[in-house]
Amino acid sequence: MWLITPMGFFSVVRKPTDVEAKTLTVRARVRSDLEALKANYLPQLGAIQESRVNDYRFRAVAPQAAVAQAMARFVEDLDYSNFKDEVAKRQGKERARRYHDVWSTLLPLQKGDVPVAPKSRAARSAG
Repeated sequence: MWLITPMGFFSVVRKPTDVEAKTLTVRARVRSDLEALKANYLPQLGAIQESRVNDYRFRAVAPQAAVAQAMARFVEDLDYSNFKDEVAKRQGKERARRYHDVWSTLLPLQKGDVPVAPKSRAARSAG
């Protein structure tokens, strides 16, 4: 799952090593995004690992329940009416421009220019 927030951009996944431990791996392109996440919402986030060969350069592991609680706090703290403006305020205009590029890339979905066939969780599980 991608989470694009005024604090940073995260990719949250369950790696094979996370299954038994009931953890999730939180990845980021920028170390300070993970540092801010840990400081503000997810103190249970483990040590940040850096890799120059993986798609996401920075990653850390946290208990799945703690990640869920952090996401709930993100929603509880939401107090802005314009996302890109809030990103510009917190992280600067360049980061806001990058997020706008993502917004622009996804706009054709809204216009119907890209076929969309969402599946329910039950349909995905059935195969």
